[in-house]
Amino acid sequence: MPVVIDLGPAPEERIAGRLSPLAELCACLHALDEPRHHPASRRWVGAVLQGADERLLARAAQWAPLWGAFRARYLLPLTPGPERSLEEELADIGELPEATFTAMTEQALIGQNSHRPTGAAGNTPERFLGRLRQMSDGRFALGVRLLAGPAAFREDLTDFLHAAADELFEGEWARLRRVLEADVRMRFQKHRLDGARALADFPTARVEDDPPRVVFDKLYNGRASLADVPCLLVPSRHINPHVAIKHYPGHPVVVQYPVRGDGDGEPPAMDEVLRRVRALDEPLRVRVCRVLLRQSMTTTELASHFDTTPPQMSRHLRKLREAGMVHTHRQGARVHYQLDEEAVRTLGVDLLSALRR
Repeated sequence: MPVVIDLGPAPEERIAGRLSPLAELCACLHALDEPRHHPASRRWVGAVLQGADERLLARAAQWAPLWGAFRARYLLPLTPGPERSLEEELADIGELPEATFTAMTEQALIGQNSHRPTGAAGNTPERFLGRLRQMSDGRFALGVRLLAGPAAFREDLTDFLHAAADELFEGEWARLRRVLEADVRMRFQKHRLDGARALADFPTARVEDDPPRVVFDKLYNGRASLADVPCLLVPSRHINPHVAIKHYPGHPVVVQYPVRGDGDGEPPAMDEVLRRVRALDEPLRVRVCRVLLRQSMTTTELASHFDTTPPQMSRHLRKLREAGMVHTHRQGARVHYQLDEEAVRTLGVDLLSALRR
């Protein structure tokens, strides 16, 4: 399913990079809630679980649906222009009209851009809460709190975010800031050279020309246009390996994208992972891998072992080699094949990583 950003006229003038401490705080909190999905955040998550106040962690778990896979729009920059402090970004949440805040919250809890606010035709409070009850007790509890008093809900949420920033995030933001600033500068230079096509650098994104647009492969549908609002590119260490694309009428389109740190490998592309999966979709190639795990062999030796011809075996080995499942080394004039154990060992992890992007 695609999320489409229509570029409109002169899109290069409407795209800018910017840091957001609030967006990174919420990426951290999401990693805390789902640490298995965010291996790059293990160090921070481990430190928080060891040292944080248990009551604060319990509050984080209660609010977690708001920064889940479908994050509330107000937890990313609400205004264009230069970087704002965390205090300013939280103040922006407080300045939203109550109806807008409520609608953004309901979208996050339901997990749909197309969700119609409670009170709109066909969407009663009972129906809204009924859908949340089917999803989880936590979402239902937040829905009840929201409908009982949006003002109190907003105040409690921002109080928690202040507390989480002070206890869990201040040191991490100081550590990350320079890395993220460097990435913004690099994106600025690339944007100057490539214009709006720089958006296609992000995982799962591609540029289409008729009409000009960028298409992201995501788990939900969405569409936004840069004809009337700008696009902010927000770097993140802790959103890894995801890309978040958020839009809401009257507010900037925001793309929060992953920035790799020292020691990270390049996240695998889906095409690369699928080549490995397809290479194993043949019983003979699986048997070849089993033999090559134990010893290196030449094409002729493998053909003899499996009672086939060298040309036929060569075709199977080429599939495995193109998928990165085997590597070769020479002994004189003979080319030996050996299974790449790491490529097999990480296949499941890489497939999960590619699916989550």
